[in-house]
Amino acid sequence: MRHQARHLRGLTALFALLLVMLTTALPAQEAPSGTQEYGELAELLENETTRQQLIDQLRGLQAAANPAPLGVAGEVPPSEIAAQAPSGQTADQVSLARRMASATGNLAGDMGRQFAALSGLVTGWFVSDDSAGEAAVSTTVNMKAVTAALLNLAILVVVTFVVFWVLRTLAGSAFGRLSHWARAGSEKLAILRTTVAVAVGALLDVIVVALAYLAGTFVAPVLTEQLGADATRLALFLNAFLIVELAKAGLRMFFSSRYEGLRLLPVAADQASYCNRFLAREAGLIGYGMLVLVPVLNFNVSPAVGSGAGTLIMLVALIYAAGVILRKRPVLREALTQRANASYGPIRLSLLLLARTWHWLALAYALLVFAVTVLNPETALPYVAMATLETLIYVGVGLLVSVALGQLIGKEIQFSERLNASMPRLQARVNTYVPTALKLIRALILALVVVLSLDAWELYDLAAWYATTAGAQTVSALIDILIILGLAAALWIALASLVEHKFSPGENSTAAQAARGETLLGLFHTTLAITIIIMTTMIVLSEIGIDIGPLIAGAGVLGLAIGFGAQKLVQDVITGVFIQLENAMNTGDFVSVGGNSGTVDRVGIRSVALRDLYGTYHIVPFSSVDAVSNFTREFGNHVGEYGIAYRESIDDAIVQLEAAFEELKEGDHKDNILAPMTVAGVTALADSSVNIRVVIKTTPGNQWAVGRAFNRLVKIYFDKAGIEIPFPHTTLYFGEDRDGKAPAGNIRLTDDRVVSTQGGNDG
Repeated sequence: MRHQARHLRGLTALFALLLVMLTTALPAQEAPSGTQEYGELAELLENETTRQQLIDQLRGLQAAANPAPLGVAGEVPPSEIAAQAPSGQTADQVSLARRMASATGNLAGDMGRQFAALSGLVTGWFVSDDSAGEAAVSTTVNMKAVTAALLNLAILVVVTFVVFWVLRTLAGSAFGRLSHWARAGSEKLAILRTTVAVAVGALLDVIVVALAYLAGTFVAPVLTEQLGADATRLALFLNAFLIVELAKAGLRMFFSSRYEGLRLLPVAADQASYCNRFLAREAGLIGYGMLVLVPVLNFNVSPAVGSGAGTLIMLVALIYAAGVILRKRPVLREALTQRANASYGPIRLSLLLLARTWHWLALAYALLVFAVTVLNPETALPYVAMATLETLIYVGVGLLVSVALGQLIGKEIQFSERLNASMPRLQARVNTYVPTALKLIRALILALVVVLSLDAWELYDLAAWYATTAGAQTVSALIDILIILGLAAALWIALASLVEHKFSPGENSTAAQAARGETLLGLFHTTLAITIIIMTTMIVLSEIGIDIGPLIAGAGVLGLAIGFGAQKLVQDVITGVFIQLENAMNTGDFVSVGGNSGTVDRVGIRSVALRDLYGTYHIVPFSSVDAVSNFTREFGNHVGEYGIAYRESIDDAIVQLEAAFEELKEGDHKDNILAPMTVAGVTALADSSVNIRVVIKTTPGNQWAVGRAFNRLVKIYFDKAGIEIPFPHTTLYFGEDRDGKAPAGNIRLTDDRVVSTQGGNDG
């Protein structure tokens, strides 16, 4: 009956308003009276022209009664701006300061009117004087109806929250097991386990909220049918419960205080607990206050009371948030500074800047939410709520991926010993490039989060920009460049590893083979690096829109000019490549090239550097190398010729040479001798000696040391055997007669020395 009477009163008021509009729209006609009102009204509604006039009149009256609201960001309507502007100045020309001053004034005026209306109504409740009642807001409050509505709502609140807390208690063991599983196991997959555990825990949390919400929906019809409760008010609470508790579930994903393994952000338990309590209180105060209390007051008491209560709720939330922000400013600043000191580059600068300005940003956000709620809650508050939700999602996902990449960056990749033996530099190379790539990805994720957050706040339209040709081309070029750089790095790692596998010395490789491998590795690494860098640069320039045709043509002309002007250089390079391919020399070899002999110190792409026995450093260009004499390739030979006197036995001398070699084999050079000594025999009957040649095969580069040691032993053994090693001397021959007798020599003493001369016997 009450609903029917209410609808009847509403229809009567509508008809009265239509009659007033009729008299305004048709002034020439007399106002209908009695039973003719309904007939006239029916005729007006049937006539299309008069019906449209009636609609226009209604809209005009509504516009006159309710001025245009402020915009989303608290802007003054253009008509008011134009009215406030100086003469000759349009709305578009009004300064930003004037518009901000106007918006601030409107905010203060709205707050003043709302609190004045609220104060007047409350005064009217407790003051019986007629003047006070007239000063109060002209609203009739049915306290009995309000009490009944609050009682029904309280029953639903108690039932819903009891079910919710019981379900949360039952799910506590599941949350504990998930947390334990996330923290157990190896650290390498910790972020993956944490992500899975948080996702499962969030799903379980959502299920608990949904079940509690369903319990409330089962209780609400009972209250409506048995106690006559208003289903709309009960639905307001249930909707608010669903929204607020889901928001709290989202907060628990990042700031879980009881279950450390279900916390995405790497913060301490006490900090997480404090953040969770603060944000949950703010969400509950604003959510239940604005979604439940304010609509109930609007319907049961007065719109002025509801508006004032909403302003009061947001003011309390603002003061609470500002107090927490200012109190925790040094704590968060120190934490951000420590994190910045552990980083480098743009991330470090961003963290340092955020450490100094985060409280100003938080205060500005709190003031923005408060302002738009007071000025225009119907349109601005949903906008701010949606933008905040999108920003939290972007930042949360970005932080999750960033933490995962941070853990991956800190892990060193390990390969098997067999792979490291065949490709010794692969592990070091991968552990250099992979962290660099992950850091680049983190920087791109940070930039993407910033861009998406700005788009969420409608500072610019990302979708509209991407729909343009320039936007699509920019995104496509960026993606292509990243793919090109990734492929270039992968190609370099693969080819460099293959070269290492081909030329790296094995366990059984000799020193010469190891030296050659190092030389070829340096040559091919340089060639591959230059080729990949040039090709990657050309492709990247082509992707960003630069025409590389002139660059290639210019490079060709420049190369031709350089080729003509530097023929010797080209000859050096080509000759050096073939010398390396033929393995003519390696680092550490003793060679003779270009008229210089010495140990190879460096083999480049156009020259070879030698260090001779005197320490002189020679650089020989390959174009001057006609032949390469390498004294340290595979083996060496000590070739020695030992002369004995003509009166000595050759066989006895060979026996002593072999005895000296036997002692040599047992000495320090036993590892340098590769084969038994070869006695080549008598090589010459010289003027004063008979020369015997021997050959000793040695390891490469040790033939000179072995030869010096063998010469020492030969002298020792010849002396023991009394074998004369002839040396240059002069013999005086006085001649002989037919009987074989030589004439007597003439000897004369001079200064105590004997002087012999040929002659007689006198003196």
